[in-house]
Amino acid sequence: METLSWSDFSKVDMRVGTIISANEFPEVRNPAYKLEIDFGSEIGIRKTSAQITTVYSLNELIGRQIVAVVNFPKKQIANFMSECLILGAVDGKDVTLLHPGLSVKNGLKIS
Repeated sequence: METLSWSDFSKVDMRVGTIISANEFPEVRNPAYKLEIDFGSEIGIRKTSAQITTVYSLNELIGRQIVAVVNFPKKQIANFMSECLILGAVDGKDVTLLHPGLSVKNGLKIS
């Protein structure tokens, strides 16, 4: 594992957001959802896809707060443009989303 400097870490902009919509994403090879996440007034709403179908149903995602990296460049995934990267603990095909322990304001920075 490569060592990360404090300067490198400070470049990663991780924020808390709330999932406001979740839909099936049938165009991808591996099962995934399309998500819209509200990161508050400074960042706004961002879209992403997530391979979290083995752990979460669409209904239980709406209103859930998550942690995501918001300063990666946009990435084309099938016919969809991903604008952030949700963080999760990965165990094979199962991904458990990272989230704050208590409800907090959307857009708060993780440090």
